Amino acid sequence: MSAVESPMGKELFEFGPFRVDPEKQALLRGGELIALNPKTFQVLLVLVRHGNQIITKDELMKSVWPDTFVEETNLTRNIFSLRKALGDNDQNRYIITVPGQGYRLAEGVRLVSEPDLRIVAASHSKVQIQVRETKRGGWIAAAVIATLVIGAGTIRFFRHRTPALTGKDTIVLADFVNSTGDPVFDETLRQGLAVQLEQSPFLSLIPDRRIHQTLQLMGKTAEIPLTAAVANEVCERTGSAAVLEGSIAPIGTRYVLGLRATNCRTGDLLDEEQVQSATKEQILNALSDVARKFRTRVGESISAVAKHDTPLADATTPSLEALKAYSAALRLHASRGAIAALPLFRRATEIDANFAMAHAWLGRIYADLDESDLAAESISRAWQLRDRTTDREKLWITASYQTLVTGNLTQAQQTCEAWVQTYPRDAAPHQLLAGMTNKSVGRYEQALAEAQKAVELDPDFAIGYYSLGVNNAYLGRLERAGSAINRAGARGLEIEEFVMLRYDLAFLRGDQAGMDREAARARARSGAASLISNNEAFALAYLGRLHQAREVSARAVSEAEQTAQRERAALWRAGDAVREAFFGNLPEAKKSATAALDQSKDRAVEYGSALALAMSGDSSRSETLAHDLDSRFPEDTAVQFSYLPVIRARLALNRGDASKAIELLQTAVPHELGVPPSAISGLFGALYPIYMRGEAYLAEHRGAEAAAEFKKVLDHPGIVVADPIGAMAHLQLGRALAVSGDKAKANIAYQDFLALWKNADRDIPVLTQAEAEYAKLQ
Repeated sequence: MSAVESPMGKELFEFGPFRVDPEKQALLRGGELIALNPKTFQVLLVLVRHGNQIITKDELMKSVWPDTFVEETNLTRNIFSLRKALGDNDQNRYIITVPGQGYRLAEGVRLVSEPDLRIVAASHSKVQIQVRETKRGGWIAAAVIATLVIGAGTIRFFRHRTPALTGKDTIVLADFVNSTGDPVFDETLRQGLAVQLEQSPFLSLIPDRRIHQTLQLMGKTAEIPLTAAVANEVCERTGSAAVLEGSIAPIGTRYVLGLRATNCRTGDLLDEEQVQSATKEQILNALSDVARKFRTRVGESISAVAKHDTPLADATTPSLEALKAYSAALRLHASRGAIAALPLFRRATEIDANFAMAHAWLGRIYADLDESDLAAESISRAWQLRDRTTDREKLWITASYQTLVTGNLTQAQQTCEAWVQTYPRDAAPHQLLAGMTNKSVGRYEQALAEAQKAVELDPDFAIGYYSLGVNNAYLGRLERAGSAINRAGARGLEIEEFVMLRYDLAFLRGDQAGMDREAARARARSGAASLISNNEAFALAYLGRLHQAREVSARAVSEAEQTAQRERAALWRAGDAVREAFFGNLPEAKKSATAALDQSKDRAVEYGSALALAMSGDSSRSETLAHDLDSRFPEDTAVQFSYLPVIRARLALNRGDASKAIELLQTAVPHELGVPPSAISGLFGALYPIYMRGEAYLAEHRGAEAAAEFKKVLDHPGIVVADPIGAMAHLQLGRALAVSGDKAKANIAYQDFLALWKNADRDIPVLTQAEAEYAKLQ
């Protein structure tokens, strides 16, 4: 017989002191489950089914990886893991290496019939199982130990059933029931289980922010424990399929981890799993084991589990304390926002400096707070540690690194598209595609389509509605933009971005009462005061009320500094410098630019400061900053295709070389209708390549070409909003039309500018120039 033949019915194999149960993918010794990952178990199964015959390496690799080319080192690594699990040593040798050929088992293999198991007694702390010896003389181990779930003085036995979930179902993850008395397990195990399950392309967990939103609709606070009963109601309200409950209990000096999945509508039991951990330090490994079993039981393919199966200690941290801080930070972020969660994310990285996802989240928090240098530092560290994550988290870190550190939006788009292919049920990559990767280069229709996908996948994904709104605003569809935010409001969603967008929409409609209402709403929200003050400063400056704009801008800077957001304060100062430069207040522009650079070397801060200095005649300092941007950010899409062309074109104009300026701005043409990061965070910089090209044409007395460029600016108010070029484009259009000889249209353009600035401060240099030029036209 070339291989051990299986009798009719279930296969059970024995060799030495071990039993192998293929159906349950279980290896047991003396009744105790020995943890093996799926591929290592498959290697064992091939060896077992061939008795003690030699199996070549090629045969093993083709059996275990039938559809995939893998290196021989993969097999070697799994053989090593198998030997370690079996306790292979010089005294007890179970796997023999046959040089030049392959491997074989040292002992013969016995086939046994399925044991007759009968539960004699069960309690919360002890389980007794009576077994009957088989006719073949082999011993009967408690092979069901991995599927016994202990709780409330009872014991349940789960038998294999058809897949319980489909690829369209969602799951609500309840809190773990912790009966150990050790608080380190509180929240920690639930988060660890979430990490393990979220690496599955098949399963989809309801995210915590959606759970918290649902709890609010239920009249409950976000801090309420997510017990099985509460989770069941959340499950029903979100249209989910199942609730997954976890538990941890002590049994002597060991720990027992259990999972129980139930249909929240019918109460039917879908699956129960259990594993043991000999020590506290091995609990994360045990959690990985039980998550793996659950994934295969509820319908995920073995190949998918094997492909996306990073152990928890490798995917997160071996430190329970670090994982506890990280878990608490995520929950706090979902319920109270970025600033509240920041110290706990920082704490997680302090406990374990190699905790990749803690660094990644810390970086994202800093980015949300416009602390770009700190964000880049943390995300760069996460990028260095990205191999210590799951496949999904690796994609998340890579996309963050490409958008926030290198700025290479082409690569970021490719990463997000690969993310969508691997995890088609994940809303996050669609949101990234709806954000900077598409809108920074002006692909607003594509961004809208991605935002819609994000909302369809996660109807309570607040930022998805913002992307729907803001991309419609960029396209001039103000009613649709407002409707998107209203849809979010109808679901009880409210974030700072909604307030800022409503303020911009009110500004674009000329609705001062609406602007005031949103400003008051923003100041009632923690951390939003500085943001709205900066918006108000731009709106005031747009109307020529520059003295008041300076006061409000100073308040925005102060509010940012009071919350230790130095880089955000620098960004506000850079924006102030740009406004002053466009309006001809050159000493004020230089002062604000210098103050901004003293606080931050952020790329948007350097861009605004360099442009303001160039417009103020300080070409030397501007050139130095341009060189710094070019050398530090050679891959950055915004830097290379927007910031640098604009700065260098302005410097060329300073030298009187308008044709060179036009040539330099050709680089920006493919992305010139985009909204770069400086405009997203600092409210300046959108359409600047177009505006600067208009100035270059004007310097060459090419009035018609100049007028066409300034008209582009005026034709896209939803992109420009309150940027100073929106006001200045009226004046520049008048100048261009005058040069082209169209006096009638030039008069109209000048009148539009002067009407816009009817209540402007009288001492603004550009206003004095405009009035003088208009008088000459009459």
